[in-house]
This record gives sequence, C-alpha cells and structure tokens, in this order.
Amino acid sequence: MEYEFRRDTLTGTLVANFSMDQEALGFWLVEELGECAEKYEEICQVIAKLQLNQLKHWRMVGKALSIELDGEQVRVFANEIESGEEFELEDALSLYDGESEAFCGLADFHIALESWRVFIDESY
Repeated sequence: MEYEFRRDTLTGTLVANFSMDQEALGFWLVEELGECAEKYEEICQVIAKLQLNQLKHWRMVGKALSIELDGEQVRVFANEIESGEEFELEDALSLYDGESEAFCGLADFHIALESWRVFIDESY
C-alpha cells in the first residue's frame, strides 16, 4: 500500500494521498480522523484487541465515511453505500469505487495509521 501525507503550506489543509483503489483511506484519515489524538488512541486500542482476539469486529460511523475493522481487514466506505439509497448520477459524475470504498489488511492499516500520527506530530 502506497501513500503520501502532506500539509498544504498556504492553507494548512491536511492531504493524504493513497494508491489507486484505496483513496477512501486517505479521505477517511483527513475527514474523519484528522488530528484527533483521542480517536487515534481509541483505534489503536481496538487494533490491539482485534490482534489478541479479544474483539471480533468494530465500526466507527463518521460524518461522511465509516470504518469497519476485524481481525484481518479494514473497510472504509462512504455512508451512502450502507444507507441502501440508490443515487443516480450523470455518467460524467459517477463515483469511482476507490473514492467511496477501500479495503486493506489490518497490519497495513495499522502501519499507515501510525505513519499518519507521526506526520501530524511532526508537521507543526
């Protein structure tokens, strides 16, 4: 999994670019996790419990994107996917799947999450 984190020097806006088919992970980091140390700590604790088989499944519903974790994988998805509503968009405006849903292994996600925290801590 390839990714790059940066902060726009003019606006201070956080940017997380992930490889194709995993863009939703970057959107989730920026929009739902952001710089919140409490959420980061909570997710790290959940990952530890999943790895020790003390927890089977976990979900955090966000404003626009949600995340699900189990002992093997992570799924980030746009809340519209779970709502059951169908959206009709013009062909030119259709959602690219990588922007609305992404999967990755739990270990890879944990590494990316730790890298995000280091980036946040060092970007000030």
